[in-house]
Amino acid sequence: MSIVKVILQKMSSVKKPQRTFLIILLTTLMYIRGKANFRNLSRYSDLHEKTYARGFRRDFNFVQFNKLSLADLVTNGHTWVIAIDCSFSPKSGQHTYGLDYFYNSQHGRAEKGLELSTLALVDVDYHTAYHLSSRQTPKLDDPQETRVDWYLKHLHDDHSALPPGIRYVVADGFYSKTKFIDGVQELKLDLVSKLRQDANLRWLYQGPQKQRGRPKKYDGKIQFLRPELTRFEFAGTINSIQLYTAIVNSVHFKREIRIVYLMKKVGDRLQTAVLFATDTDLAALKIYSLYKARFQIEFLFRDAKQFTGLSDCQARSQEALHFHFNASMTALNLLKLEDRHRTQDTDRSVISIARWKVRKFNEHLLERFSSILGLDFSLIKSSPEFETLCNYGAIAA
Repeated sequence: MSIVKVILQKMSSVKKPQRTFLIILLTTLMYIRGKANFRNLSRYSDLHEKTYARGFRRDFNFVQFNKLSLADLVTNGHTWVIAIDCSFSPKSGQHTYGLDYFYNSQHGRAEKGLELSTLALVDVDYHTAYHLSSRQTPKLDDPQETRVDWYLKHLHDDHSALPPGIRYVVADGFYSKTKFIDGVQELKLDLVSKLRQDANLRWLYQGPQKQRGRPKKYDGKIQFLRPELTRFEFAGTINSIQLYTAIVNSVHFKREIRIVYLMKKVGDRLQTAVLFATDTDLAALKIYSLYKARFQIEFLFRDAKQFTGLSDCQARSQEALHFHFNASMTALNLLKLEDRHRTQDTDRSVISIARWKVRKFNEHLLERFSSILGLDFSLIKSSPEFETLCNYGAIAA
């Protein structure tokens, strides 16, 4: 694939044998049928399964590769944010690195397996996310260290790869912790996340002060079960959701934050949520749009598990697992980038990875036929019916 070759040529530290291996691997992941384990990869390429096993143990800088592949895209003038989240991957075996009990959102409980922490660049205007970096969560033996420390370390280690101009980190409510917020602000970034309904927040006092004594700073606790909407500023309505905002003091975070209180009536029930940003100057509608964009990282996990074998690695070592997780997410990136390139002159932002998998498989099959039958594949590609054959069986986006 031309884009893979171009990016690898810019990475001077990658030698020719590994460059060849990566081109075959990433291309194969884009059209492989079934599980993306070593044996099945060998069935769809000219490399032996032992070659894949050795190649997965070699170090490769996927962060730099993804940064280079997205370099032209992030300069398109759109709004970009960095999203962080984790994904559970089922795994068994007594000698698998990092095997522990992690929360599986699909079943709503902690289960034995592996966990993957991922940083993704999200194009807010185009409504899609691209993988930047993934790191496996290790089994922590030090009782003083928490998993929040590990997620923060992941962000600190790879934040240098972020494009200039990105200021906001978006994350779900799990990351709404003092330690994580302080770590994000150390990087001169701001967090946009979600609060619990019982969050300990206080109104800022806006009235007259006494002539003597300590100035009054706060004016009572915010009760979300019986919200005083008159004390909020109405920010607008989006899709039947009413947005109210205010700058308040968070007792737990020990700082002022801007909150956005969301209200939506569904039948006889009133659904509510509380978003917040550490940047108090950020507009309420912007906070809502940035947090809404966070969900694009969930589609990355879903598509990588369904189409590029994120959960199929048969290796057990730390190096091979790290390589597999990042290779799977990077192959998904390449499919999304090719779709973006083909639709750059349209307003369509819906991407069907299933469609691209069918296209890639059909193209691979035609190339395989031409190779075995001794046909000139370049002539086949130049035929006006080549696109028709590639799209055979592909679903609409």
